[in-house]
Amino acid sequence: MKLFITGISTDVGKTIASAIIVEALEADYWKPIQAGDLDNSDSHKVKSQISNPKSQIFENSYQLHTPASPHFAAELDGITIDLKKIIEPKTQNHLVIEGAGGILVPLNETDCVVDIIQADYKVIVVSRHYLGSINHTLLTIEALKNRKIDIAGIIFSGDENKATESIILNKTGIKSIGRIEQEPYFDQNVVKEYADLFRENLLNLDNRQ
Repeated sequence: MKLFITGISTDVGKTIASAIIVEALEADYWKPIQAGDLDNSDSHKVKSQISNPKSQIFENSYQLHTPASPHFAAELDGITIDLKKIIEPKTQNHLVIEGAGGILVPLNETDCVVDIIQADYKVIVVSRHYLGSINHTLLTIEALKNRKIDIAGIIFSGDENKATESIILNKTGIKSIGRIEQEPYFDQNVVKEYADLFRENLLNLDNRQ
């Protein structure tokens, strides 16, 4: 099973969600494009937050030095992101793929993050409540559906807002995999607790047509 983790915006909790899913499935992890924070990248964070011995963390296809939209970060590095050079790592294990920002974040003059998503990927959308987040969540799901991309479910992140979560689920018909509370910190123990909570719903995705 290949799960692509995207968010409705930046800083909504994709990396924590990815770590929890990796731990729950003892899956491998791959972030194709890392922009900025190369010494403390999302790959570093996931590796430090999981505790199972099975997961493998694969190298980024692109490591860009500036924390900015990948198209601009690449320009500053004097390169152009080429989709042909974003090659999925080979593994017999489950694979968790983390996107960069939202699905329409540009990678170059023609391609966006959504263009990395392959036909056999199941997408999990991470949504976090803020003013405008309902619109951002519905737009993300609409864009994925318009491209006939398989949406496996939604993970809600941060402080709970029942009204927001209810309207999103009712309007989209997408399944909620779970919610990640606004924890004071995330370490291996906290990630493992969430992994145990999410595991059954995640495993059920493998059986869903």
